[in-house]
Amino acid sequence: MESNVQFVKNLLKYTFGLVPIVAGLDKFTNILTDWSRYLSDTLVNLLPFEPSIFMMIIGVIEVVAGVLVFAKTKFGAYLVSVWLVLIALTLLLSGTYLDVAVRDLVMAIGAFSLAKLSESKS
Repeated sequence: MESNVQFVKNLLKYTFGLVPIVAGLDKFTNILTDWSRYLSDTLVNLLPFEPSIFMMIIGVIEVVAGVLVFAKTKFGAYLVSVWLVLIALTLLLSGTYLDVAVRDLVMAIGAFSLAKLSESKS
């Protein structure tokens, strides 16, 4: 049983460490997608700079969050969980990309689960 818990914990750690790093780095290249299209018009109008600059700032935050999952797993996992909930709420409030919002909420539960697993001795 103990080895299964450790396996799941490691699987979640690599998932929630690597995915934010990859997504964060992609904010600079837009190879996976044009990330700025996920921004609501309201937010874009409030920005004092181009949406691409905003997404690069987001990218740095995501890379740092992913690195924190590897360095300080419990804290990093809680951070990723909160970050994913905030993204989902932003999408839900804008009424766009609701499928992505649901996916991010599910991912937030996974990151939260990693944080809770990291509190135990296993």
